[in-house]
Amino acid sequence: MKLQRNGRSKALAIGAMALVGSLSLAACGSDDNADPKASGSAAPSAAAIACGKAGQLLGAGSTAQGSAIDVWKVAYGNACAGSTITYSGGGSGAGVQQFNQGKVAFAGTDSALKPAEVDASKAVCKTGQGINLPLVAGLISVIYNVNGVDNLVLDGPTLAAVFDSKITKWNDPAIAKLNPTAKLPDAEIQTVHRSDDSGTTENFTKYLSKASAGAWTYAPAKTWAGKGGQSANLSAGVSAQVKTVPNSISYAELSYAQTNNLKSAAIATGASKPVEATAANAATTFAKAKIAGTGSDLALTLDYATKEEGSYPLVLVTYEVVCDKGNNAETLETLKSFLTYTVSDAGQQAIAPKGYVPLPKELGDKVKAAVTALA
Repeated sequence: MKLQRNGRSKALAIGAMALVGSLSLAACGSDDNADPKASGSAAPSAAAIACGKAGQLLGAGSTAQGSAIDVWKVAYGNACAGSTITYSGGGSGAGVQQFNQGKVAFAGTDSALKPAEVDASKAVCKTGQGINLPLVAGLISVIYNVNGVDNLVLDGPTLAAVFDSKITKWNDPAIAKLNPTAKLPDAEIQTVHRSDDSGTTENFTKYLSKASAGAWTYAPAKTWAGKGGQSANLSAGVSAQVKTVPNSISYAELSYAQTNNLKSAAIATGASKPVEATAANAATTFAKAKIAGTGSDLALTLDYATKEEGSYPLVLVTYEVVCDKGNNAETLETLKSFLTYTVSDAGQQAIAPKGYVPLPKELGDKVKAAVTALA
């Protein structure tokens, strides 16, 4: 099942561009329902949420969607007395692992389930399997800390060589060619990558694999495979490392660059000019997303090698992983209730102030139908 380029593509484009100013993803989530004032947005009225069975609903995984979960769980908890949504981060890999161990009702992951992970989910889902439901979208920023360099431009082949320790100096000819007016220092490049299994890493390495003209020789994966460099835990960790280590470079969701006042490189894609890491440019890419999953699985394909004008290639989509059938009867009602709220217009608009973009209407409608069908 794929999105067509006619009406479906237009629907995606309109929905994605509706709030292009709020596409960047936010920071890590906390555990339990908190005060709505602390979440940074007012909770919607109780009428907007049809409550499920009272109790606790557990989730874990992606930190990229943490602030969205913070907003949603506060709103849900305020509307539904006796219900608590508990979400722990730890990264996409940890979330999928906990889901397949039956420890959580849903997992957040920035990379769709692999076939082996789907197979593993069948033991927990019993009569069904894990499916991917996209709920948030944003972009990965190439963050850097190089004194005197404010407008760095990089491309796929150069980034692949940098993150595989094949380019080791900031004034290397390959970087200088892309930045003819920059005062690049004769300094060692300090690369920083994720130490945990990360959907952000997988999306970043998908880009390197697609856009490096063969310079990145490793298969895209949640586990980092490049040579050399330092490592840090979670997006918060790599961002903190770049902020404190001179001449360093890494990758993280755009909100981490904004929160830490880090610079983001523009990407030379083959378009007429380098593409800045902005919400509007990422929305252009997200609007072209196609559904690759079958049935109720809504995994998306993204064009990491896009050369379209103003289309930023490092786009990130976060999924909620749930069982299509065979969910725990004790939590199924609450799971469906919570997800129905999160994908509703009220739920999607509630997270816009936190830097998320509401789902395009057509895609949102497909997610709603999939949630309704959970059993």
